[in-house]
Amino acid sequence: MISFFSRPVGPYTDKSSTGVKLTLNQFFDDLYFPHAKATKKQSHHDWSIYNKHMREKLGRYQLDEILNPIMDVWVREQVIAGYQRSTVNKHIHLLNRMLSLARHWGYLPAHNPQQENIKRLSVGDHTQRFLSADEIERLLAACRANQHPFLYLFVRFLLLTGARKGEARMAVWSHIDFDKRIWTVPRSKNGRSRRIVLSTAAIEVLTDIRKKSDEMMLPSEADNYLFTNPMTRTAYQSFYASWFVARDKAGLKDLRIHDLRHTFASLLINKGVSLYEVQTLLGHSSVQMTQRYAHLAPDLLQNRTEIVGGIVGGGHF
Repeated sequence: MISFFSRPVGPYTDKSSTGVKLTLNQFFDDLYFPHAKATKKQSHHDWSIYNKHMREKLGRYQLDEILNPIMDVWVREQVIAGYQRSTVNKHIHLLNRMLSLARHWGYLPAHNPQQENIKRLSVGDHTQRFLSADEIERLLAACRANQHPFLYLFVRFLLLTGARKGEARMAVWSHIDFDKRIWTVPRSKNGRSRRIVLSTAAIEVLTDIRKKSDEMMLPSEADNYLFTNPMTRTAYQSFYASWFVARDKAGLKDLRIHDLRHTFASLLINKGVSLYEVQTLLGHSSVQMTQRYAHLAPDLLQNRTEIVGGIVGGGHF
């Protein structure tokens, strides 16, 4: 199939009803991305998505040329190329956001039925994944054997705290109160600060992180990151490369880093911890958000049904 995006596009002109016509590349480079850097916590994701999935395909089009047929083909080609629908939805979100800002800033008409926001793709019910005790042991063994100096400690820390990977990656030592055993996240996913209660095992991991940093002559003062990249002397951009190697070696190819957070919640619930308590530990704003982590083990559910069986079957009625 010949790509819809291989056709030539006219050169940039400065004549339009709004006084300016920009290509998508010009809009992203000169207006959108500077705005994203100033207003978003992790603008580098936008930079990566745009350069990989939009700059070549859509970037030469003027903003008012990016109409429904063009956007639909752009989405379809990504699906045909084998990208996961959830991944394509992230790309859709960025393009919709850019076009919405272009309308807001007057570079596009406020309403154009030929340039509507792209609808997100249906991804079906997401399969929640959590680790068994045996899988945790295999994963940690593979992480310990990995050459990455902090992968084992990073993964163990996530398992023990239920934290998001970004929260741990960007944590600095001043966020940790060892006396109260509290880790304060200045800004969580919902934009608010939250406090993470640290277990004895989590405190031990923090001690090991500091020891590892000292061994590698990395700084571990109040304003330094817990996980300092020895090459850049700042926070790691990600742990993905080493994570994929260790995960595959453990035979857990379907496992995501975020599933460590699922596992933390599931282990607590399987031990009888209430949803309200798990909600507090995870920093969720509502119990409905925590409900998706409530994967009760079959043997625990069996025990719960025996409670009713003991009452009804015991002749109390």
